[in-house]
Amino acid sequence: MREYNFSQIEEKWQQKWKEENIFKTENKVEGKENYYVLEMLPYPSGKLHVGHARNYTIGDVIARYKRMKGYNVLHPMGWDSFGLPAENAAIQNGAHPALWTKSNIDNMNRQLKMMGLSYDWDREIATYTPEYYKWNQWIFKKMFEMGLVYKKKSTVNWCPDCQTVLANEQVEDGMCWRHSKTPVIQKDLEQWFFKITDYAEELLEGHKELVNGWPEKVLTMQKTGLENLLEQK
Repeated sequence: MREYNFSQIEEKWQQKWKEENIFKTENKVEGKENYYVLEMLPYPSGKLHVGHARNYTIGDVIARYKRMKGYNVLHPMGWDSFGLPAENAAIQNGAHPALWTKSNIDNMNRQLKMMGLSYDWDREIATYTPEYYKWNQWIFKKMFEMGLVYKKKSTVNWCPDCQTVLANEQVEDGMCWRHSKTPVIQKDLEQWFFKITDYAEELLEGHKELVNGWPEKVLTMQKTGLENLLEQK
């Protein structure tokens, strides 16, 4: 049995794929049905781990299978890189958030390419860049103009060390997930809210289209939340 020289063989074929740009996707190809494959965009924490490899390999298998079945497959990649987690990580590592994030993206990009995943890298995005978040700002502005966002005070989880708000999932036994010896306190802060109550009935009605497509447990959780919103309306 011949030994599989993975570094030599995979580098050879990955270079050929790159030269021929075989994963580039046109918006429309005559005679082919479009198919979109998107895995969760990773947060650029610095290095990929086996959980990343598992997740993105599954998506890659689907993308390659659909290409072989004759679909015009769009399989993009991007980086969930905007916000407090990036700033906190940069502070912890004594670096500027933009530089820290960019270096992590470069490293994880390199690792994903070494795996030979079939991404159209021409469509790569990063949510911390002005080219991306300008659209978040535009959407927020439009919603504000339509009266769909408003400010009010609300109680939040607050870590005195992070000096940031924490999600419920980031509070572990009453302590900050990053600072395990720091008790999380409740703090009243004025913040922005989206007025989704205006669409609660429409969203609730839309659940009928998801039956037998989504897990019943997920549908029940969503419906319960929307029904609670309607009661508060």
